[in-house]
Amino acid sequence: MDVIHSAAALRARLQREPNNVFVPTMGNLHEGHIQLIDIAKPRAACTVVSIFVNRLQFGPREDFDRYPRTLENDSARLKAAGVDVLFMPDEKEIYPEPQTFVVEPSDLQYILEGAHRPGHFRGVATVVLKLFNLVMPHSAIFGKKDYQQYLVLRDMVKQFALPIEIIPAETVRAPDGLALSSRNNYLSPAERKEAPRLYNVLMKVRNEIGSGARDFQRLDQQAMAELAKNGWQPDYVAVRRQADLRQSTERDHDLVVVAAARLGRTRLIDNVEVNLPR
Repeated sequence: MDVIHSAAALRARLQREPNNVFVPTMGNLHEGHIQLIDIAKPRAACTVVSIFVNRLQFGPREDFDRYPRTLENDSARLKAAGVDVLFMPDEKEIYPEPQTFVVEPSDLQYILEGAHRPGHFRGVATVVLKLFNLVMPHSAIFGKKDYQQYLVLRDMVKQFALPIEIIPAETVRAPDGLALSSRNNYLSPAERKEAPRLYNVLMKVRNEIGSGARDFQRLDQQAMAELAKNGWQPDYVAVRRQADLRQSTERDHDLVVVAAARLGRTRLIDNVEVNLPR
């Protein structure tokens, strides 16, 4: 595995192997990331992974400074997973000057996750576009745990006519249902025991929809109340359309239940898709 720190060296390396697939990460890797790599590897001769904690996507009171940096362990895991190129730039390499040009996503950036993290998707889209320009992959893999992020990046690639296929990957879960996340490390033992409730609540909403419930606002409110009753601080639970996360109606068949809630100091997100028969 080649470990590269500069944009110039990355471009020189990839000139030899332009047929590449890309998995961007912020590091602190877990089995969910390894699944992304397993999906990527058969798709190209060269698998490229980046590790970069992107300041632009963090708000002023978020966890940029305490986000876990585990570069040595991450590098070993990626080598064992068969990654060909690991790109680990520092902040000055990605932002050598103030980033005055940014990607402004559609109105999708203002709802749900975007409403609670202003500017987050602007920062995500800007750094991913920059990484795409450096790596120039023919495809890139993104996990569906960050459902809204996946849709923002899918739409960005389409609207900029980038020759890149965005491939979504299913959420990887612990045996008790908790979606794997780098932020799970923030949970105390007691919080970790409670954390699967978020997935269980989403599954309860999914099952009710499958049984014919169509009062989505009531389902959202019930789910948030159950979380709050058990010590969570929910930001949202919402039944939305898979295609664009707009409000769902009784005529929609492809739905997703998305949620974000804080347990102690840790903010967790999750979602489950609901595909109703036509």
